[in-house]
Amino acid sequence: MTPPVSPAPWQRLPTDLATAMRPRLEETVRTVAGAVTEANPVFATIDDRKVERDLHTPARVAFERFLDLVGTTEPALPPAVREVFVALGAAEAREDRGPEALLASLRTASRLMLRLACEALAGLRPVDTAELIDLSDAVTAYVDELVAASTDGFARQLREQAGEGDRRRRHLAELLLRGSSPPSVVGAAATAAGWPGLDAVVPVLLPVEQARDARFRYSGDGVVIERDDDAVLLLRDGPRAARPQLAEMLRGRGAVVAPATGWAQVPEALRLAELTAGLVGTQPGPVFADDHLAALGLHGEPGALAVLAARRLAPLAALRPAQRAQLLATLHSWLRHWGSRAEVAAELYVHPQTVSYRLNRLRQLLGPDLDDPAARFELLLILAFRSDSRRDGGHVPE
Repeated sequence: MTPPVSPAPWQRLPTDLATAMRPRLEETVRTVAGAVTEANPVFATIDDRKVERDLHTPARVAFERFLDLVGTTEPALPPAVREVFVALGAAEAREDRGPEALLASLRTASRLMLRLACEALAGLRPVDTAELIDLSDAVTAYVDELVAASTDGFARQLREQAGEGDRRRRHLAELLLRGSSPPSVVGAAATAAGWPGLDAVVPVLLPVEQARDARFRYSGDGVVIERDDDAVLLLRDGPRAARPQLAEMLRGRGAVVAPATGWAQVPEALRLAELTAGLVGTQPGPVFADDHLAALGLHGEPGALAVLAARRLAPLAALRPAQRAQLLATLHSWLRHWGSRAEVAAELYVHPQTVSYRLNRLRQLLGPDLDDPAARFELLLILAFRSDSRRDGGHVPE
């Protein structure tokens, strides 16, 4: 009949095992550390100080404790010993090595531990089959305790890092939503949050019940801030913030996507998303504010016209100010007079040939926009607003 499994399988180990193994302790530690390094190339790159900390010290503590357990009913790991392996797991998480290398190392150590224990005992006397089975049970149960302690430390460290990462991302989001922080402060917060080189941001307005899902979906590329009646997802510009990906990922979630913007303009972009939501009402979405800028402009929203102007007039940005002003005045007149060069020439007091030259230049710069009704309407809206603002002494979108 098979004897029942003891809660302390090391109780059945022969006491002379400790006597046989203790003189070989340091040799055993070196052998295990070398085998672990050979089996896991990731450890071959760490320096001597870390080898002592991450390999030699835990191996020494583990073997010393195992020998202390021989013939006893004590629990495998008292608090002080368990903490060594909790700290080992936490160190692996901090080094971003993943749990695979740690678990592989413990499996390697377990096999060697069993082999070396058998060899040490056999060096004293013959070893029977029952003793080998007991030794295998004891080593397996003991290493299971080491694995549990190490994975506990690994998980704790990941939770701590995740909490700290969330705190840093929330801090960055608060700065972006405020919009008036010094660039150095925002840059430091972005780097701390893992967003180095922060450039463009895509704000997304969400129903508050979608916050949790968005936080999960975009954990590495975005941060979610919950407000009283809604939530805001701030996505750093990149492949996942491109329109096709957002259209797919946010389908049916009631999202309103603001225009991509520099970090300093996040509050203005978010306002456009809020105004778009008010304009179009509740929809499954996603709704893109980019598609409604002209409508917002007609409702008197200067921020929408500023975004339109930045996009539609971007091809003229490199021109000299005087040349740019001439071309914009010609374009405005041409749009209002439905392409009549004679009327444009009369209004601007220039020769029709001059109008033709300027229009050719505009066509080179703006390309097919001059033949697109929607683009022409937006250009007329922008230029009309510029003209009115100049007369009124207000801000002119460039």
